[in-house]
Amino acid sequence: MIRFVNRYSSLTHGCETMVIKVAINGYGTIGKRVADAVDAQDDMEIVGVTKTRPAFGCDLAVRKGYPIYCTYDDAEKIAAFASAGYECHGGLTDLLNIADIVIDCSPGKVGAGNLEKYQSAGVKWIFQGGEKHAMTGMSYTSSANHEENLNVEGTRVVSCNTTGLSRTLVPLYNHCGSLSVECTMIRRAADPGDSSKGPINAIKPVLKVPSHHGPDVMTVKPEISINSMAVAVPTTIMHVHVIVAQLPEGHGLTTESIIDMWSNEPRIILMSGGETGITTTAEVMEYARDIGRKWGDLHEIFVWRDGVKLEANTLYYFQAIHQESDVIPENVDAIRALMGTESNWRVSVEKTDNAIAQYNNIL
Repeated sequence: MIRFVNRYSSLTHGCETMVIKVAINGYGTIGKRVADAVDAQDDMEIVGVTKTRPAFGCDLAVRKGYPIYCTYDDAEKIAAFASAGYECHGGLTDLLNIADIVIDCSPGKVGAGNLEKYQSAGVKWIFQGGEKHAMTGMSYTSSANHEENLNVEGTRVVSCNTTGLSRTLVPLYNHCGSLSVECTMIRRAADPGDSSKGPINAIKPVLKVPSHHGPDVMTVKPEISINSMAVAVPTTIMHVHVIVAQLPEGHGLTTESIIDMWSNEPRIILMSGGETGITTTAEVMEYARDIGRKWGDLHEIFVWRDGVKLEANTLYYFQAIHQESDVIPENVDAIRALMGTESNWRVSVEKTDNAIAQYNNIL
C-alpha cells in the first residue's frame, strides 16, 4: 500500500489505495477511542492527536505511536511538552496542514472557534454531539443519512443517545413509512473517569421539556416524530431508554418480526434477560468485558428481547447505550461519507466493524 499526500482525494488506482490522513483534535475519552478505530482501518491513518498540555493521555499517545501536537499555536504552550519529556510536533495549525480531515473531540461548546480554524485551513471536519446542529448545518448517523453526508465540507456525529435511538427507530420508520415516538432517557450522571459531576445520591430530572435527545433524532431523520424526557441517576455505566412508538395502521408487524428486523441490522445486540441473566446495565457491561472488548466498550445498542412488546399499533421496548463508545464507529463511517470514498452505508459499517474487531483481536 502506498500512502499519498493529496488532500480531499481518496482514490483507488489498481492495487494502490490512497489513505485518508486523519487528525484528532482532543485526545480524551472519545478522542482516544476514535483514534484507535481510525488506526484500525486500512484506508485511513492518524497523522496526529492534540492535547492542551503535557498531562494525562500523552503517555498513551506515545505508546500508540500517534504524533502529539498542542491544541494551541502558542510557542510557550508547545514548548511545555518538551519540558515534560514529550516530543511535540507543533500546534494545531501545523497538524491541520498535513491532514485531509479533522475529528473534533474537544469539550463541547468550543466548536465555533475551532470551526473557523478548520475552514481557514481548508480541511474537512467532524464534530461530536456536544455541539449544536445549527453550528454545523449537517449531522450524521450511518443508518439514517450516510448518503446525505457524501462529499460535504463537514458534519456532526450526533450524541450517543441520538445514535442509539436512530439504530432502532430508523429500520422501523423504513418499514412503516411514519413513526411517532415518546422516549424517557434514564441518563448516567457522568463518565466513569469524571469525578466532578453528580448527582451522587439523587435522581435529577431534566426540566427542559422535551429534552434535546429525542428531537435531535430529527436532525438526521426529520421524518420521525419524536419527543423525549430525561432524568439523571447516580451511575456512570450506561444510559437506558424507555421507548413507546406509535406505528401506523396496517404496519404488518408483530413483536417477533420487529425482533427479527433488528437482528438483521448492524450494531444492535438483542438478548433475553430471562435466559441470559443480563437484566441490568452492570451485567451488559460485564458482557462487553467478557467478550474481550477494549476498555470494556460496547459499540452496539443493547436491546432486551423480552422487553419488546407490540400491542396493536403501540410498540414498547428498552435499550441500553454505552455513552463512551456507540458513536466511535460512526465517526469512521462519517469520514468515508465526507471524503466520498464509500457511498453505501452498510458496506462502510461492515468494513469499519470488521477492522475494529481484528484490531482488538476479538474475532
